[in-house]
Amino acid sequence: MNGDVGSRAAPLRKGDPKKLGRYELVGRLGEGGMGVVYLARGADGQQVAIKMIRADLAVDEEFRRRFRSEVNRARQVPPFCTAEVLDADPDHERPYLVVEYVDGPSLSAVVAERGPLSPANLHALAIGMATALTAIHGAGVIHRDLKPSNVLLPPGSPKVIDFGIARAVEATSHHTATNQWLGTVAYMAPERFGSDASEVITPAADVFAWGAVLAYAGTGRTPFAADSPPVVAARILTQPPELGGLVPPLRDLVERALAKDPAARPTSRALLDLLLATGPDQPPAVAAALARQPGLLVAAEEAQAATEQRPEHAMTAVAVPPELKTVAAGPTEVSPTHQPTAFLPPASPPASPAASSAMAPASPAVAGPPGAVGPPAPAGMGVALPPSAPPPAGPVTVEVPSAPPARGSSRWGRFANVAMALAVLVTSLTVAGIATGVLPFGDDATPSGAAATPSAGSPAAPTPSASTRASELVAQDPLTAPRLWQLREDDAQLTTCTFEGALVVTRGKQGPYRCPGPMDQLTDFSMTVDVRLRSEGACAALWFRFVAAAGYIVRVCPEGFYVGTHGVGDGTTVRVLRTMPFPTPIALDTPTRVGVSMQGTTIALERDGQQVGTVQDSTFREGRVVLGIYPETPDHEPPFTVAFNDVEVRSFTG
Repeated sequence: MNGDVGSRAAPLRKGDPKKLGRYELVGRLGEGGMGVVYLARGADGQQVAIKMIRADLAVDEEFRRRFRSEVNRARQVPPFCTAEVLDADPDHERPYLVVEYVDGPSLSAVVAERGPLSPANLHALAIGMATALTAIHGAGVIHRDLKPSNVLLPPGSPKVIDFGIARAVEATSHHTATNQWLGTVAYMAPERFGSDASEVITPAADVFAWGAVLAYAGTGRTPFAADSPPVVAARILTQPPELGGLVPPLRDLVERALAKDPAARPTSRALLDLLLATGPDQPPAVAAALARQPGLLVAAEEAQAATEQRPEHAMTAVAVPPELKTVAAGPTEVSPTHQPTAFLPPASPPASPAASSAMAPASPAVAGPPGAVGPPAPAGMGVALPPSAPPPAGPVTVEVPSAPPARGSSRWGRFANVAMALAVLVTSLTVAGIATGVLPFGDDATPSGAAATPSAGSPAAPTPSASTRASELVAQDPLTAPRLWQLREDDAQLTTCTFEGALVVTRGKQGPYRCPGPMDQLTDFSMTVDVRLRSEGACAALWFRFVAAAGYIVRVCPEGFYVGTHGVGDGTTVRVLRTMPFPTPIALDTPTRVGVSMQGTTIALERDGQQVGTVQDSTFREGRVVLGIYPETPDHEPPFTVAFNDVEVRSFTG
């Protein structure tokens, strides 16, 4: 977001605003096709970068709608080698976007000043950009304008900026002359030069840009260099890239990324996996890059973990008439930072169980049909998907997804909310993931969209009994074979999600792991599932209202429940809200019926039909439910194994 000036902000010019919303502008960082980028200071003194949209775009209501939608999607991208989106105001007189300020020069400035990067730095850049694209694509966003000036090089690891927002401008093409293209031509994929480019662009276009940017960084020239943009475009469409100066295996990856056919390019996640592959064939430059920048390896592994069960299929291009397109809600509030808490051992027995169960369903409900699911994932993803269901015929109602369509996927779940006159297949991808390694316990920042959080232990608001609310069946699965939940064999993470009369999760290392399952976004819901702890030190884990690598987590351990937030701010940190010890521990390999419900800000937990406790929190408002494993403490030795059976998920509708 800083452009080419790095940390050197130019003075404000006459006519520049002094404030935007609650931010004080202190200098200019750059200017681009969408507007001016300012260095600013928030009320807390934090430096941020603000992109203020051009005046001619600001008066266009269609642009504002698209800008609002794209900002909401961009805010779901986890901050793995990306500049985090912090705030936005699409309704301001001049709409603006606020992102993390990255204090470092751009790749274009570094190459112009010092020439091509060294092998170690080039491999670090390749890993960093692939990490960023994995996070961006995993959130259902397409960058659309990846180029050297949008890659910053601060100390630590590269940062990719300006992702996703270009679509808001592309869609309002009357602002762009017919002989101009948004983005820098030298880094644009062949499919972007067609008249329907705004409708068919997929994450594969970003992978092409990754290859072009890497070729520039490694050679000092673009792979299709020519004297004029039209000639560059012609070479992109018809000629092989000029990659002299790059050496294998990086050259081979760049060549694959620059394939003319989008389907022939690897996905961003596949690029990252190949770049991080270990063994005797790993280039020394990779080891050197990771040794110099340990934070880069952490970010890359977190991006891998956050996309473990999220298929990256080829996007299905669906042309939707403008009158049928709807817009997501605007930005939401940001809550204060949480105080640090660590996992605690059981303290004392809980109060007497409640006489009535908050988990009991209100009334019978018919499960909606599963949504259509796209074709099998490409090599390297290892995700088995349910069979595709045909789209409905005739008038339907469609729920607008929180993220744009992903490559060839369709959202699993029921469709509701926005009436449409035509049958439309809507494709979508929702963030899911796993965070690996032993989690840090310390300060964490509440994510955008969070509200103020009552402290744990404060008097709980009355929990509405499920019997007073209508419910709708979302998922019901015996978990004896792949159905709603899927197989996973993850050699890199030493973890499997298999079916042996139950969904059996076995992990050969510390840290949590989530198994692939339904993508429904739920607000108020109940979930019950049989849990068996099959090995010493193993705890089952249930995530809910989970999105963008963050949400609530309940660890089901032999001695009690641990309920908290997981992934706020960094995708890994856990903050315990409450420890709920059991009067009688769960015996090894003994089925226990676990219930979780959330209504408003009240989380209620049950064991074998008896309420164990409640806790109040409002950090997360909507997201998926996920099953997985979370070893008890670092003192126990792997492998760890848990099993699940007979899961039922209901959404409260009344």
